[in-house]
Amino acid sequence: MWVYEKKLQYPVRVSKCDPHMAKLLMEQYGGADGELAAALRYLNQRYTIPDKVIGVLNDIGTEEFAHLEMIATMIYKLTKDATIEQLEQAGLDAHYAAHDKALFYNNAAGVPFTATYIQAKGDPIADLYEDIAAEEKARATYQWLIDLTDDVDLQDSLKFLREREIVHSLRFREAVEILKDDRETKKIF
Repeated sequence: MWVYEKKLQYPVRVSKCDPHMAKLLMEQYGGADGELAAALRYLNQRYTIPDKVIGVLNDIGTEEFAHLEMIATMIYKLTKDATIEQLEQAGLDAHYAAHDKALFYNNAAGVPFTATYIQAKGDPIADLYEDIAAEEKARATYQWLIDLTDDVDLQDSLKFLREREIVHSLRFREAVEILKDDRETKKIF
């Protein structure tokens, strides 16, 4: 079913060790509007979505896992050469005490990932509007992360992810319109 190429969806480069930026990126790793929550949300919702748009949720949900891999790579590269003192200065001392430099699904404030981030109402249009909101919140977060770093290499990867959030939002909006049109079409049995 899967073919795995040992390359990221888009290259991830960083120009310097920056544990503080790594801490901020954790928001997109294990936060409410991050990539893990998005992937799980869409892949879960696809079971109650009409066949006409199920592929949108499947495609975007699996792409979110590729984005999660990119975020993990960024965090790893930003911390791999960090000293304990740099981790402490970045506010990652509690993370280090519990996980060393290993990644853990938590947000930038250190709050662990929870399934309460994954919304599913069972109403296709309500779920798609939830998905649009999730993509727009992720887009905004990526913009703020871009604003918080002067690393042009890192900004490049973050800009790619921000643009994908825009595309996902547009695809979910298209899916809403497909379902609305279908709902308003007279059905003859």
